[in-house]
Amino acid sequence: MQPTNISNPAYFHKVVDCQWACPAHTPVPEYIRLIAQGRYGDAYMVNWVSNVFPGILGRTCDRPCEPACRRGRVESNNGEHPEPVAICRLKRVAADMKEEGISSRMPKAPTRMNGRRIACVGAGPASLTVARDLAPLGYEVTVFEGEAKGGGFMRTQVPRFRLPEEVIDEEVGYIFDLGVKFVAGQRVESMKALMQQGYDAIFVGCGAPRGRDLEIPGRREAARQIHIGIDWLASVSFGHVTQVGRRVIVLGGGNTAMDCCRSARRLGGDDVKVIVRSGFEEMKASPWEKEDAMEEGIPIINYHVPKAFVHENGKLKGMSFEVVRAEYDAKGRRSLVPTGEPDPFFECDEVLIAVGQENSFPWIERDCGIEFDKWGLPVLDARTMQSSVPNVLFGGDSAFGPKNIITAVAHGHEAAVSIDRLLNDENPAQRPSPLTNLMSQKMGIHEWSYDNDTSLEARFKVPWAKAEKALASIKVEVELGFDAATAFREAQRCLNCDVQTVFTQNLCIECDACVDICPMDCITFTGNGEEDDLRQRLNAPALNLAQDLYVSGGLKTGRVMVKDEDVCLHCGLCAERCPTGAWDMQKFLLNTTQAGSGCRDKAPAEQELA
Repeated sequence: MQPTNISNPAYFHKVVDCQWACPAHTPVPEYIRLIAQGRYGDAYMVNWVSNVFPGILGRTCDRPCEPACRRGRVESNNGEHPEPVAICRLKRVAADMKEEGISSRMPKAPTRMNGRRIACVGAGPASLTVARDLAPLGYEVTVFEGEAKGGGFMRTQVPRFRLPEEVIDEEVGYIFDLGVKFVAGQRVESMKALMQQGYDAIFVGCGAPRGRDLEIPGRREAARQIHIGIDWLASVSFGHVTQVGRRVIVLGGGNTAMDCCRSARRLGGDDVKVIVRSGFEEMKASPWEKEDAMEEGIPIINYHVPKAFVHENGKLKGMSFEVVRAEYDAKGRRSLVPTGEPDPFFECDEVLIAVGQENSFPWIERDCGIEFDKWGLPVLDARTMQSSVPNVLFGGDSAFGPKNIITAVAHGHEAAVSIDRLLNDENPAQRPSPLTNLMSQKMGIHEWSYDNDTSLEARFKVPWAKAEKALASIKVEVELGFDAATAFREAQRCLNCDVQTVFTQNLCIECDACVDICPMDCITFTGNGEEDDLRQRLNAPALNLAQDLYVSGGLKTGRVMVKDEDVCLHCGLCAERCPTGAWDMQKFLLNTTQAGSGCRDKAPAEQELA
């Protein structure tokens, strides 16, 4: 193998598994260390720069960072149940415990505008991210929203027992305080008309507003007791729906279905069940969302395919289902095969259909120049977020279909960079590399500027409100969040994966002291070879192909140093033990490219003269 190029920003970025997995690339270990130090405002600002909504995401994020967390892999390899660091809930700690007046640390509304006008359609997380990134640069940003308040589906689809409205108001308010013009209660009805208003760029972030229906026998006859899940959640959010029937069936296996069933439980449903056609493990809902629903006494019945809505004279009586099992062909493709069992019947008073969402763009004329694919989605450049009309961009669920809040934020950042480059006569497809930095953490021979002790504690549980209180109201927040002491102990479980083991080969005397002291056997000195061969010859075979090998150049004996990045604890023992300083612990900090002078090829002065 060739020596590893650690100057490539992607190499050490990938080693920080949580940050690599986060669509917005939030520097997770950085803000967790700040929480452990009690610097909650600093931790909040680290989050705000990258993910924009720390308080919202600290309660609702899909947490792609946590399955990637190295802590889970290390504990799993020790024969224990994988328990990643509670990254998402620590984010909430930063939001809940930050000092007063945090807005004073944020950018201010510009006093001088640059003459460029941007329209954002919809006030969801993608549009708000575009506005947050561009407004401080002097762009005049106008956000159009059909509802009275900003937030989009964060406000209308996430129940208040998971996300209090005051948290949404606060974090959306920070963005509008940057001088963003918010046009509430005004839906954009025509893309052509919007294009004619002279905006320099248009960003579409209106979500995937249409829930899929289920056209099976009885659907139309019993329509009064059957509701589309996302529409029903919005009605609950606005107070139009305040109660539900005693017996409720929720169809679907995603997070929307979990929100529906838990909301129904709080609105008077004492017999609420989720029925899904797939297997339990195949449900799209996050594992913790399923656990939370079951914790509240809601059963999940799988492998049941809806067959009919049963009614009498238009009044819903229940539903019949076909029981199926999963079978897989030689290529691993699944099919659901009837078992032949009698069709079960479940009584119910209301049904909530949460079987998926679709994009709907009736307001975008098909002759305005924007191309759509066969699924009704805009044809986009996945990196720049541009449509076939270069100054019309899409993001969030509007772009590639329903995902989650953090993905929408990532889309907003990328779109803002594209708009900034496009309107400064630069190619949006050419993206500057992120800024990276490696800084030694050495304070003495055996002392580091970070706490490198590996905590042996299991993941701490977030306390909940008492069931009788939480289930009595749709507005009582269920999770109470960590207190400061528990937050500190949970933060100490972080392995500081951003503090990298950096090897300087010309200082190495090949004494193998680092090999002897490594608690994970992840360092090996051996003859070079092809990667497949090397992975098998290490002191502990490197079987996770998703993680790279760190390979040095040839040493004096002809051997090379090979380190498996997969299970390294970043404990620093190798660097403490090394007699020559060939190993060092260096903090890797990656700042992703965002809109502004840092994302452009020319300096601002050069642009003004051009």
